[in-house]
Amino acid sequence: MRALVRLAQQRLWTVRVIPTPDALSFVDAAGLAAMTGNNVEVGYRSPSDARPPRPDAVIVAPATFNTINKSALGVTDVHALGVIAEAIGRKVPVVMVPWVNGPLAAREPFRRSVTQLREEGVYILLRAEHPAEPFGVADSDVGDFPWQRALDIAERSAD
Repeated sequence: MRALVRLAQQRLWTVRVIPTPDALSFVDAAGLAAMTGNNVEVGYRSPSDARPPRPDAVIVAPATFNTINKSALGVTDVHALGVIAEAIGRKVPVVMVPWVNGPLAAREPFRRSVTQLREEGVYILLRAEHPAEPFGVADSDVGDFPWQRALDIAERSAD
């Protein structure tokens, strides 16, 4: 995650980090807030809170089985999913990089969700050498996570 933030900032992007509540245990929220200058957003804001700026692009990485499937269904039970759903509806570029193990990637709900999201204009970034396979299947995926490619795609799509 820090790598993505650093790369986006090198491109002069304003970065907001919006993990799901479950993902919060995997990120250094204080460190990311210090890097970005923005609070790490987990919950929905209250009506009296200032509305943050709308994003020009959204990168969902790593995107879990749950996040992919809920996004395809339009479920917005957590703030991060609400941001994704609204971005898709506003035709803002959304790039998802699934991090899903082999057995889950083989499931029909996942494959159907990838197809549905692509039909709505979401770019789903899968492994180049195995085009139908998400990241997270091979042990080497941790070091080879495509942060740069996700940014390139989002940037091209936003132009």
